Amino acid sequence: MYTVIFRIIQVIRWLINGKTHIYGQENIPQDAQFILVAPHRTWWDPLWFAMTLLPRQFIIMAKKELYKNKAFGWALKKIGVFPVDRNHPGPSAIKIPVKELRSGTRNFMIFPSGSRHSSKLEGGAVLIAKMSGRSLLPVVYQGPLKFIGLFRRGSTSVAFGPLIPVPKKADEKEIIISMQKAFSDLDKKINKNWVYIDPHPKKTNNNDK
Repeated sequence: MYTVIFRIIQVIRWLINGKTHIYGQENIPQDAQFILVAPHRTWWDPLWFAMTLLPRQFIIMAKKELYKNKAFGWALKKIGVFPVDRNHPGPSAIKIPVKELRSGTRNFMIFPSGSRHSSKLEGGAVLIAKMSGRSLLPVVYQGPLKFIGLFRRGSTSVAFGPLIPVPKKADEKEIIISMQKAFSDLDKKINKNWVYIDPHPKKTNNNDK
């Protein structure tokens, strides 16, 4: 089901957006499982990463609100997406990917910032890497940030960086700094002048200031 769905999406993507420019393919592990980490920039960047890395398969966590529609929730589960309460993640947010990475065949995709509206990286990816013994594969998406922009063919790029090993005794802050640097280096590799601007910034409540 996973492969069939993403092959269909891949054809649709090619029809409307054309070829994706891919950098750093030599950094993608051929035989080992890994944890894909990326800055979250659009609702479709996980689709781009999953299509680019076919036939490899991933499990991905997503906010539980996406499962309100039963049909959509069913489709998400079929392609390896599991629900998480972002306000109260609970142990399953760690246990599910660790179990898959230790004894399964799929890789794990996670956005360390947790949201398209934040650039601050959290430590969940580092903890999962420590517990599973898997390395982090950094990747970035550059391209249209609004859906209408996807109809410009050849306008999207994806870049993969070298693996970031995470020893069990690694310092979380140091690994987070390594991820941030990797994302910055990959962005410059695609376009040294590119800057991410949130197309749908959250409105600030005066009570939050």
